[in-house]
Amino acid sequence: MKTIDIILQRIKRDGAVTAKVLADDLGMTTMGIRQHLQSLEDSGLVEFSDIRVKVGRPTRHWSLTTEGHNHFADRHGDLSITLIESVEELFGQEGIEKVVSRREEITLNLYQSEFHDCTGLEEKLNRLVFLREREGYMAELNREGDTYILVENHCPICHAAKRCETLCHSELRLFQRLLENECRVERDEHIIKGQRRCTYRFVPH
Repeated sequence: MKTIDIILQRIKRDGAVTAKVLADDLGMTTMGIRQHLQSLEDSGLVEFSDIRVKVGRPTRHWSLTTEGHNHFADRHGDLSITLIESVEELFGQEGIEKVVSRREEITLNLYQSEFHDCTGLEEKLNRLVFLREREGYMAELNREGDTYILVENHCPICHAAKRCETLCHSELRLFQRLLENECRVERDEHIIKGQRRCTYRFVPH
């Protein structure tokens, strides 16, 4: 993978980051990283903001632009939207609900089958992260006390979900059904609402 692609992946996963942090992570000089960032800025993929600190010069943090986020967009997004619009035109909102519900059932059955050898909530959530990562969600799991946070730094169905928010409702409902006997599931952050990622909170009963 090219260095610029690694940089984009890093910013996509972790949000705003400094050139020094990138340089340390990638084993490069800060000057070398800045040259790559300048190239990405010229291409319209990243932008910076200077954050004041108590001592010394402001710290420059780099983040993705809208175009930068679109760099990771689902390549089949246009096709998905066309299919959604066709179903809606032919069968109305009821047709959309049926298609989304069927997708949810298929995914639920798949995830449940993958959980067959898992014991305990944490092991199931780690398996869920693996499955979501494989599907392109750039997923990771964090813990806050007894609560688990599933972070999805990318949404491969984002274009379709913007056209059909029923898909987003289904994603949350999927997690709730999958682990209903073990925890409560809430969504804290939501890409469709303008945030840079989706996060789900799993609170054990």
